[in-house]
Amino acid sequence: MKTFTIALGLASFAAFLGAQTTPTPSTHDHHAAVNERGDHVMGFDHEKTTHHFRLTKTGGLIEVSANGPKDTESRDAIRQHMGHIAKMFSEGDFNAPMLIHAQTPPGVPEMKSNLKAITWKPVDTKSGASIVITSKDPAAIKAIHQFLIFQIQDHQTGDPTTVW
Repeated sequence: MKTFTIALGLASFAAFLGAQTTPTPSTHDHHAAVNERGDHVMGFDHEKTTHHFRLTKTGGLIEVSANGPKDTESRDAIRQHMGHIAKMFSEGDFNAPMLIHAQTPPGVPEMKSNLKAITWKPVDTKSGASIVITSKDPAAIKAIHQFLIFQIQDHQTGDPTTVW
């Protein structure tokens, strides 16, 4: 039986035993899919832009900037997207991050239930835009932090996951 198992390989042997084998996507494949869906949903190229997510005592920031100082096309697309996203989030519409990440990010259900306690303010920057997220409600702030930490991890930004 050992010779038969080795000759078949693990997947074949599992199939021989009646087990289901489903390949799991690699972290690289997942990140590439997030980037591809993000480019489509956000309307700008992730390779020409930089995302940052920051946790603050009262909520946090979502920052996106064009990498090139003369890339006004990306800058303008970022500004348009961030204004649109701030409006959507303030209305409880979190479909964009669900489409980008192919799942409901942590914190979204809680942010929806604490919608009136959260402010989403778009702010243009020199090379893009930010969304300043604020609240005085501890439960809302916790949900905002969960959401932003998920973004940091899934977009692999390397940003700190601690409050600054």
